[in-house]
Amino acid sequence: MHNLPKALISLVVSFLFSGQALAAEPAAASTRDPAAAKVSYRAPLDKPGGAPQIQDSSVLVLTAPPRESPDAGQALYGPVAEHLSKVIGKQVVYKHPGNWGVYQGQMQKGAYDLVFDGPHFNGWRVDRIQHNMLVKVPGDFVFVVLVRKDNTRIQDIKQLAGYTICAMAPPNLGTLTMLDQFTNPARQPVIVNTDGWANIYKGMIEGKCAAAVVPLKKLTQFDADGAQSRIVFRAPALPDNAFSAGPRISPGDQAKIAQALLAPESLAITEKIRAKYGAGKPFVRASNQEYAGLGEYLRNEWGYY
Repeated sequence: MHNLPKALISLVVSFLFSGQALAAEPAAASTRDPAAAKVSYRAPLDKPGGAPQIQDSSVLVLTAPPRESPDAGQALYGPVAEHLSKVIGKQVVYKHPGNWGVYQGQMQKGAYDLVFDGPHFNGWRVDRIQHNMLVKVPGDFVFVVLVRKDNTRIQDIKQLAGYTICAMAPPNLGTLTMLDQFTNPARQPVIVNTDGWANIYKGMIEGKCAAAVVPLKKLTQFDADGAQSRIVFRAPALPDNAFSAGPRISPGDQAKIAQALLAPESLAITEKIRAKYGAGKPFVRASNQEYAGLGEYLRNEWGYY
């Protein structure tokens, strides 16, 4: 090494130090700092598992949770994206997130420009990544915890610690509102992950679980007269599913989008969404204030706080 020219030695040293710097970058980038969630940039959408593949930074992405298959999601939200492209004169595309992990991870990075989902996600985006609320499904969003009518042992939700509860896995809002009542980590109910409200209710009635978590609106369909079930907990009323818009959409375009989603001529375009999530009722205006703080329900979910 002593006989090597000084220029070559300098080159070798420079290469070694640059390699160390590059090796250190991924670790720094992966640090989960809650403040880093307040982004004003567009995160790349190139993750595996069905994540959107958008290369053009001028394209605005509309998405929703993977509650539907990609084809069903396209049928619901594709026409809305196409319509909003005409409204604001910028390309809006619907992208199915692929799975819940991708959906939450990309949302936390600020990768989605327009999102339609539940109040806890909307509240988190309002508080953390500069989204604004546009329009919502009218009415309240209320969850209840049920037991069978003949179950006389359980009179209060706190008595369900250690018992099985048919519910959808977190971050389902109904499940989170129920778990919010159990502050002692050593005394928790056991979630039996069940897909679909009808199956959740049926599981409780058939004795697969001691209790069930369902929306109050669904309970009126399953057991309107209370002949089979009994409510042991009623969660606070929350605003319903809604659209929010991120900081890459200007305030002027956000106003145009909200107005377009409220306009009578858009009723046919949003019909399938409203039929599935709002009993067919027209959207109404939403405000940041009514969703602010609701992200607190996500406090125990990875990546949110």
